[in-house]
Amino acid sequence: MFRVIFVTAPAREAEPLARALVEERLAACANLIPGVRSLYWWRGKLETSDETLLMLKAPPRNVKRLMRRVTELHSYQVPEVVVLPVRDALRAYAAWVKEEARPGKRSGRK
Repeated sequence: MFRVIFVTAPAREAEPLARALVEERLAACANLIPGVRSLYWWRGKLETSDETLLMLKAPPRNVKRLMRRVTELHSYQVPEVVVLPVRDALRAYAAWVKEEARPGKRSGRK
């Protein structure tokens, strides 16, 4: 099957981050969900941030590289990257994720 990866990012950063991960074929798809309000502890202080949630779909073979790339591109010192296994999905969709998230694959466009 594949993995669903959640990443939160400031709104201005979310689309460029998602675009890079999809263009580099580390993820087959990125859904951007705006309007996420996050509350969290950072350095002993309760913080709040308006963010966008990225919901990425990728095969297991790409997860470590995707996580490394997120940490390279993200402005946060410790970005949220949560990986969830997908136990079941439409077979055709799972096959599409596997096929499209192949680093080095060329675009079908001419």
